[in-house]
Amino acid sequence: MMQKILLIGGGGHCRSVIDVIEQSGCYSIAGIIDRPTEVGKEILGYRVIGCDDDLEALHQHYTHAVVTVGQVRSNAIRVRLFEKLKKIGYLLPVIVSPLAYCSKHAEVGEGSVVMHHALINAGAKVGVNCIINTKALLEHDVEVGAHAHVSTATVLNGGVKIAPHTFVGSNTTSREGSEASGFIKAGGVIR
Repeated sequence: MMQKILLIGGGGHCRSVIDVIEQSGCYSIAGIIDRPTEVGKEILGYRVIGCDDDLEALHQHYTHAVVTVGQVRSNAIRVRLFEKLKKIGYLLPVIVSPLAYCSKHAEVGEGSVVMHHALINAGAKVGVNCIINTKALLEHDVEVGAHAHVSTATVLNGGVKIAPHTFVGSNTTSREGSEASGFIKAGGVIR
C-alpha cells in the first residue's frame, strides 16, 4: 500500500506537485491543507480537508507532508509551514518527477520538489524545502541553499552557489562559479 501524503497549500504550485506525485506513483494524496474558506473544495480531484490549525490533529492519521505553496516575492509562508510541519513531527520527503534526472551523486534536502524535466547533475547539492522547477538545469557542483526556488528553464552552470531563501527567476542563466542571493528577476544573468 502506498504511503499517504498531505499537500500543504492549494494554489498553482500545488496543482503542479499533484501532477508530479501522480506521475511518480510514490505516494497517495490524502488531501490538501489550505485556507479555512477553501475546506471542502476540490483541486484536481483532491479534497481540501483542513487548514493550518488542523495539522496537529491530522498528524495522528498522516505522517508525511510536503509544502505546496509556491514562491515568487517571498518564501516566508513556505518557511513557516516547513518549520511547523517539522515541529509537529511530519516526515517531509523529497518529491522527484519521474521525468526529471537527479544524479545518484547529487544531494537533495528533505521537503524539496524536483519538477518535470529538471536536471540535477553529479555533485550538486540542494537544501531543504526547495523548488527546482520545470526544465531547470543544475550542473555539477552547484549548491542551492535551503528554502530557495530555482524557476523554470533556469541554467545554473558548474559550481554556482545560490544562497538560502533566494528566488531565481525563469530563464536565468549563470556564469560558472558565480554566486547569487536575494531576488533574481526572470531572464537574469548571474555573473
